[in-house]
Parts: sequence; C-alpha cells; structure tokens
Amino acid sequence: MITRRQLLTGTAAGLGAAALPSAAAAEPTTTGRPRPNIVLVLVDDLGYGELGAYGQRTIATPRLDRLAAEGLRFTDAYSAAAVCAPSRSALLTGLHAGHGPVRNNPGGDPDSIAFSDGDTTFAEVLRARGYRTGLFGKWGFGPERGDQPSHPNARGFDEFLGYLTHGHAHDYYPSYLWHNGERLELPENAGSNTATFAPDLFQERALAFVRAHRSEPFLLVVTPNLPHAPSDVPSQEPYADEDWPSADRGHAAQVTRVDTYVGELVDELAAQGLLDSTVLLFTSDNGPHEEGGSDPDRFDANGPLTGYKRNLHEGGVRVPLLAWAPGRIRPGVTDRITQQTDLLPTLADLAGVPGPRDIDGRSFGSLLQPRPTAAPAQPYLYFWRLDNGNTRRARAVDDGRLQRAAEAVREGNWKAIRWAPGRDRTVPDDQWQVELYDLARDLGETTDLAAAHPEVTARLVGLLRGSWVDEVTREGYGVEFDVPELLLPGVTHQLTATLANGSTVPWTGARLVLSVPPGWSVVPTTSPGLGRLAPGARVNTTWRVRAPERTTAEQWLLTVAGHAVARDAPLTFRAARRVTAPPPPPTTDAYLSDLPWITATNGWGPVERDTSNGKQPAGDGTPISFGGTGYAKGLGVHSHSEVTYHLGGRVARFTSVVGIDDFSARQSSRGNTIAEVWADDRLVHTSGVLRAATGPEPVDVDVRGARLLRLVVRAADSGNSFNHTSWADAYVRLG
Repeated sequence: MITRRQLLTGTAAGLGAAALPSAAAAEPTTTGRPRPNIVLVLVDDLGYGELGAYGQRTIATPRLDRLAAEGLRFTDAYSAAAVCAPSRSALLTGLHAGHGPVRNNPGGDPDSIAFSDGDTTFAEVLRARGYRTGLFGKWGFGPERGDQPSHPNARGFDEFLGYLTHGHAHDYYPSYLWHNGERLELPENAGSNTATFAPDLFQERALAFVRAHRSEPFLLVVTPNLPHAPSDVPSQEPYADEDWPSADRGHAAQVTRVDTYVGELVDELAAQGLLDSTVLLFTSDNGPHEEGGSDPDRFDANGPLTGYKRNLHEGGVRVPLLAWAPGRIRPGVTDRITQQTDLLPTLADLAGVPGPRDIDGRSFGSLLQPRPTAAPAQPYLYFWRLDNGNTRRARAVDDGRLQRAAEAVREGNWKAIRWAPGRDRTVPDDQWQVELYDLARDLGETTDLAAAHPEVTARLVGLLRGSWVDEVTREGYGVEFDVPELLLPGVTHQLTATLANGSTVPWTGARLVLSVPPGWSVVPTTSPGLGRLAPGARVNTTWRVRAPERTTAEQWLLTVAGHAVARDAPLTFRAARRVTAPPPPPTTDAYLSDLPWITATNGWGPVERDTSNGKQPAGDGTPISFGGTGYAKGLGVHSHSEVTYHLGGRVARFTSVVGIDDFSARQSSRGNTIAEVWADDRLVHTSGVLRAATGPEPVDVDVRGARLLRLVVRAADSGNSFNHTSWADAYVRLG
C-alpha cells in the first residue's frame, strides 16, 4: 500500500506505470504531422452557460475564457446523455447510448455499469501508438476491485488515481481512493474529517504526470468530480461574502476552482516547454445540476437553453467544448454539430493511429490544424435517458415525464424528443409522445412543431427507432487474450491470443508475443508471425505453457503483445491476465478444513468464517453432528455447491462422511441432495439421495495422481432452501 506522500513525490515503486507498460515511444511524426500530447479535462455537471466564454456573468472563469479566445470554441457540442455514466461511456468508446456498453446510471449496483474486454477506449487506441496514458479523478464504472476488465488500467490507462465507482465519487473527502489496482487510504478523512480534498489530490498528480512524461507523447485525462453536488469546497472564496445560500456560494467556488486547475495545467505545460506540442480539450459530461440546494437559475447555468441535468432538451445535453493549442489550432468559433462520441476518432487522428471503425463518432481533427478544413459530422446525433432522479426543475421541463424512458435525435436543425408511457422502451411508436423543434429558429425549444411537420417527425422517429440495438457485437480491435481461470504448476495448458484489425486500413508485420513468469516453458503451436491483416480480419496464435512444478508465487502475470504497422506507424497492443497461483498441495495427511481451497461456491463453516482458509490454526473446522453422533471437523455446504482443493498428485485417498446434518434436519426434513467427488475430470464417487431420515454415507475413494479434488453437492429434485449438506471428517492421506 502506498502513502499519499509517496504518491505525490513519486517515490512509490511503480509510480507512474500501470500493470501494463506502454509501448516504447516511436518516431515523433506520423505522415509528416507531429504527434501532440493531449490533455482532456472532463468536469462533472457543468452547464453550457457556466463559463464566461459562453455568457456567464457571475462566476469568474478567466483562464478558461482565455483558452476560448485563443482556441476553438464549439457552440453546438453535446454529451451523449443527460446523466454522467452513459455520457462518459460514450466519450470513452465513441458509441452513443443506443450502441454502447453503458446506457444508464447505476441503480446502486456498480457492476451494472461496467466495461468488458473489447470495450475499446481512446486510451487503448493511443497507448497502442506509444502514448503514456493517465487518468486522475472520477472513473465511475464497475466494481471496487483492482484486477478486473472494467478497471482503468485494463481499459488503456497506464496510471489511475481516483474513484472507481459512480457513487464513491459523490464524496469530496473520501477515506480512500484507488491508485491503479490498490487502495490509497486517506485516514485523515476518516469519519467526518475534511483534511484532504480529493480534486486537489487529482490536480497534484496530474501536474506530476506532465513533469514525469514531458519527453514522451502522453494522454492526460483529468476528471475532477467538480462541480457535482454537494457544493463542498475547501473555501468559498471569492464568493464567501455573497448574500447567497451556502450551496450556491460553494457551487460558484467549485466552478472557479476548476478554472484555476486548468490554469495550473497550462502553466505547467509552459514550464515544461510543451505548449507547442500539446492539444488541450475541455468539456462537461451533461447539463447543470440542481441537487444539494444549488440553484442553477441564479447563475443562468444553461444560458439560452431549456433544460437541466436529466432533460434531453438542449440544456441537459449541450455542453461547453474548447480546443486549445497555441500555434496549432486557429482561434475561432465553430457551429459543427459535435457529440462527445467524436472524441475517440479525433484523438486517434491527432495521434496518427487508425482507430476502430465500428463506432458512431466522426473525427473533427481537421478543425484542429493550423489550416483547418471542414470536418464532416455525424448525419444525426442520438440521445437516451432512463434515470431514477426526480429533481424539481428537470421534472417541470419534462412536464412530469422525468422518470419515463426518453430519447432524442438531432438532424441538422431539427430536434425530436419522445417519451415512452413508462420505463419500457419496447412499446410501439404510437404510444410515445413526440415533440419536434427547429433549433435554428427556436433554440429554447418553446414551440412543438410535430403536428405541423408530420413527415419530419416520422423520419426522426425512424432514426430513433433504428438507433437502438439490444446486443451489440463489436468487430474487435487490438489484442484479445484467452487464459484458463485456473493454471496448475507442472501441468501443460493452452493459451490463445487474437489480434483483430477493426480499423479501416490494412496492418502489416502483424505478430503476437507472449510473456510469462521466469521458469515457465512456452511452445507456440501456431506461428506467432501473422503477416498482413486486412480491415476486419482476425488471426490468432496459440501456445502450450507449463509452470514449474514447485512455485512460491501467489500470482502469475501473463502478458501478450500484438505488434503491427499501419500507415507507416508502429502499433503495439497489450493485454494481461493475473492468475492466482494455486496453494501448495498437502505435505502431510490433513483435514480439508485445515487446507486452503482454490475455489468455493456456496460453502459455509471454514469457507464462510475464514475466506482465506488454512490461515486459521488447526481445529477451525465446523463441528458436525449426524443422528447425535458428533464429528470434530467438517465442511458445510448448500446445493448447488462446489469446493476445489489442490492435491498436486500427492494424495492417495480421500475419506469422509457426507449427509444432511442434524442442524439442517432441525430446520426442515425436506432436504435431499446428491454428493459427488471428482478427481480432476474423473467422477470417483456418487452418493445416493441424501436425507436426514436415512443418515449419512461414508466416502472412501482412491484419488492417486489427481491434481484437483472437487466436492460437489447438487439437489436431488427441483431443489429447496433446506438442502444443507455436510462433509464430516473430510480427510486426505498421502499414502
């Protein structure tokens, strides 16, 4: 575990590097254009009108206003959703909510909004081109575990510091954060203490990232949770003396603090001599919020637009977007209709790497050149909303329909919004309420033209209907790695890796390289050199690998790298799997309750009491009683159950007594199960139907040569809640 001081001084081992190293920095140009560093600042719930450059007159944002004057200001930029999780997913993947992996905010279950392998982010695309990648702040996808496919490290970011889950990011003074795959404890914030303001920590780490990687191309993504509710901030200056409610003073101070952060980033880029080689982008994930007592109308937070966070009207989804790079981006204003799904192809364009082609976004990279040219936009933009939030102003804008399923489309200056009668989007079109607006004449969406233009309404409803796909199958882009969940020492296993060219251009020199821990044997069974890959092609390589018979490792790291060249640019994609090494096999005769298990499903007793099993002293097994006869040690389970132990080929016999124990029988006499013993893939024992009335059955089986012992209990009929079963005196003998 690292400390906060180590984090900020860079003294912790591995600081600045994630589980996977970036590809080595390649040549500095691609097709004659320098590859710029890229800094993206994504803030939380900042409205279209909350910057001076977009009309704000109360909250001070001088540094951002200067960037807007010196760079390119987008007037028609959009998030892809009116709440943060689907919006941020679309920004990262280039897929709007009708196609993307995350379509709603979580309903209290972080696992419900998680990325999977194959959900390619722009960080993965740029890392393949040699960019060092870092994200500091709010992530908001997936469970609170370090080694899983929805973690930022697994989705392309070399370094991460911040909140993993959506809900955790609502706490500005958390007691812990995540640094890569480890928790960073902040004991100074324990209880209700407010010593460390998390956004300040993200800012400090972002500045250190710039300094650490100034000599290589980098992608820096800064995602402070400001100015999301609550309106917490270390100081309400310069608004502390304003005659406003505290929530509004705090909110204004949050916005100005964001402005200060951006100014500090610009100053650091200047200090490192990086202004000429960096593109900075600034945007927000959706419209202004009204939670925590904050009044967005005090600041005219949505400017000339109607709607707030959660509304699909313009105020909920139109957001500020600034692009700044002195000497590279010509100052000006653009009304290109731009959604944040366009960021992935744009960043790929800037980096000179062909990104995935099965996305919704279109690059606006040609606007970010010294001599800009037109950047064709998407033919239309799609938006989706299904959320449990029910705030007053947003509810009024939606005319009481805020918690219904809703979707919107913008095609040119036409904008259609429709609401389902409830939360089910599969109802027929004629059950939806549709409104149509002409944004060229009615930016505030005050006049519904659906009845006056039925042909336009029908066409846009068709676009809405066609924009949703229940299950999206991606083409594949980069490396996929197939590793068995369980690897055993001394046993040969097969690993497979695939390199997929999901781009629009051919790749040449394709090959896959496997890295394994020291001492492993590796034999390729197919050629690792794959040659030329046409767009859409997928090829794979397999290896037979064997871990040493004796190992002290607790985890094994397996890494595969896919190399190719596209448009004269070298690409290196990487994927890693961390596999838990099995515990050592028994060295003496032993009770199972004294041995560590590999996996356990529906186990209690020592499995439930001691999830690491084997770390408690001998005697921690649960006492078991059958028909009044007691057994000192046992293992209790509930069908369907499976508990697996590592024997390593050293055990000769397994003995036990298995049945419905007295404790379970007192709960109900209805329990009835069948118990099985497996030695590797061999079924070596099957009990009869076990009932409390008929008593337990003895087990005595030969398991010589078996590396795994699996104890399985399944229901003998359709199953019931009383199928508790116990393995009493479960014992292994070496000879």
